[in-house]
Amino acid sequence: MAASTPHPLALEPGSDTHLHAAPTGWRGITQRPWWPWLTRGLALAFFAVVAWLIVRQARTVDWPAVWQALQALPVSVLAVAGALALASHCTYGTFDLIGRHCTGHGLSRSTTLGIAMTSYPFTLNLGSLIGGVGVRYRLYERRGVGPGTIGQVVGTSIVTNWVGYLLLLAVLPWLWVAPAVAGWAVEPWQLRAGGALVSCLPIAYVALCALRAGRALTLRGHEFPLPHWPVALWQVAVSAANWMLMGAALWTVLQGQVSYSAALATVQLGAVAGLILRVPAGLGVLEAVGVALLATGAAGALGQDQVLAALLAYRALYYFVPLVLAAVAFGVAELRWRRGGNNDSNNTNPPKNQTKMACTAHP
Repeated sequence: MAASTPHPLALEPGSDTHLHAAPTGWRGITQRPWWPWLTRGLALAFFAVVAWLIVRQARTVDWPAVWQALQALPVSVLAVAGALALASHCTYGTFDLIGRHCTGHGLSRSTTLGIAMTSYPFTLNLGSLIGGVGVRYRLYERRGVGPGTIGQVVGTSIVTNWVGYLLLLAVLPWLWVAPAVAGWAVEPWQLRAGGALVSCLPIAYVALCALRAGRALTLRGHEFPLPHWPVALWQVAVSAANWMLMGAALWTVLQGQVSYSAALATVQLGAVAGLILRVPAGLGVLEAVGVALLATGAAGALGQDQVLAALLAYRALYYFVPLVLAAVAFGVAELRWRRGGNNDSNNTNPPKNQTKMACTAHP
């Protein structure tokens, strides 16, 4: 009997012939075993370069003079700056109240405000993953709020923070002229033109909220709740107020020897620089920006030691002291939860359709 000849496997029309094909292009590169090691190595190298630049700059500073300037700051000035910093932290805490309005979760206003004000110093000093996500998620989750609702609250807070920032960034070039830094200068009309473009973003956000009339925006299967336009306007206003309070706190420790717009520009540009460089608490970044914009030769009113002393005082009042208080509050909250002393954890999640519909109601 003749052996039968094997026939090639016939494929049905439309069958996926490349089901197990290796990915090509950029996607193929990112799935290589060595890719995570490469990205981690580049990140470490980047941080090493940034750290070296900060240390190199710090070695040129007359630190005894900075210490003397820091000791010379009046107690009344530090008290006013501390009050402004507290007002800013309270204002930031209201961002989560907007998220509460949009999601309809059942936590009280005081509890929501406390969670936001506890997580904010962690965000400032340790980064958004620890503060904005880690601490905030834990505090909300301990009180029975679901992950989806927490994500919407965090997302609303992020949007609120930046819409006001962008509005102030658009207005700032009309009030302040950027000094030449390292021989590099930008013409005022260029900054104003850039500000006009930036202003389109918060305006577009409010317009989108007005057009959607509270209906969620769906992108790639994910729903993003949008408030009614009055709430969107409130987001812009309260965010701008928060950034202005931060600028006022810095301007206070500078004892009014530079313009308020210059202090606000330092805070805003320092925040973006720290975000780009991914340095925890923007350590050294805010100081570098402040010296470049405010020291003698730039603003012309203060020396490097005075500027650094003011920036260090601002950092202590706005970053470090709140972090200590937030760590104590977080520890107390954990102890209360472990002892079963939290009475705000029941019935905190809205009904299934309430999260989607909460933003359709006017405040």
